[in-house]
Amino acid sequence: MKTLRFLRPALLCLFYLLLVGPAARAQALANGTPAVSTSDGVRLYVRVAGQGRPCVFVHGGPGAGSETIETLAGPMLEQRFQMIYLDQRGSGRSASSPTKAYGLPRLVQDLEDLRQQLHLERWVLMSHSFGGLIATAYARQYPQHVLGLVLTNSILNLPASMESMATKGYALLPAATRPPLDAAAPLPQRFGMVMALLNQQHLMGRLMYATDSAAARVARAQRRQATANHDFAASLYQPGVIDGYLEDLTASTPQMTLPVLVLPGQTDDVTGPQHESFRFPHQRVVALPGKHYVLLETPNEVSRALAAFSRELPK
Repeated sequence: MKTLRFLRPALLCLFYLLLVGPAARAQALANGTPAVSTSDGVRLYVRVAGQGRPCVFVHGGPGAGSETIETLAGPMLEQRFQMIYLDQRGSGRSASSPTKAYGLPRLVQDLEDLRQQLHLERWVLMSHSFGGLIATAYARQYPQHVLGLVLTNSILNLPASMESMATKGYALLPAATRPPLDAAAPLPQRFGMVMALLNQQHLMGRLMYATDSAAARVARAQRRQATANHDFAASLYQPGVIDGYLEDLTASTPQMTLPVLVLPGQTDDVTGPQHESFRFPHQRVVALPGKHYVLLETPNEVSRALAAFSRELPK
């Protein structure tokens, strides 16, 4: 009975959105209604806010959800774009996939399902971290529907990012406490060991954030979050899921002719310097002070870069 009581308002909400017209659906989404159902029946949380060109935020994590960026950077972003905050399946405030369908093609299809349900012909994609893989794969598959890409601290080559994190993270560990690191060991083994040690010694923040205040702001925002689904993150490294995310998408960038704004952190050791291998024909790279969260650490610089980029987008 408890399950039925939980599902009833969600089902009524979904039926309402299927029956009303696009204008009412857009208003419901703007009010934060978790109202999008994918083509394979997974309910996704979506909220629309702000003015300007429509821009979907493709969060990282993997599986982090969009709520932290929505809360802390949303007021700045919404001055430049009509932001569409989406929690990916199995993440944040969205439902899990009952079949554990979390592969890259499925996440790309979820974005396309969302675009169609919002009745948008074209939109901007703004990614953070792991979301760069999903946003870039979408833009490669559906270039006719993409006005431009904004890649903030974005990963297009996951193994390269894992290598950077393993190497730089190991250097953060106190010499007296870190075990020997076998450079010849498989990357997943080295990565897993270093991440575990950083967590145990409460040093992950030094890898992620340029300042303690940025880390504290994120921690406070995350503590206030009522729900946080982690099924995507827990399922990512399973065979059949991780495979699609291991492609080096930087190899596709020379063929992608859309406008691209790249916003890396100058000392971001999570992504490493992989943005230097991006070869989008129409890209502009604005390297900003900070580590893995330039959206939070340098909001004024980000806002200026977004303003210039939005003026250059096709009408």
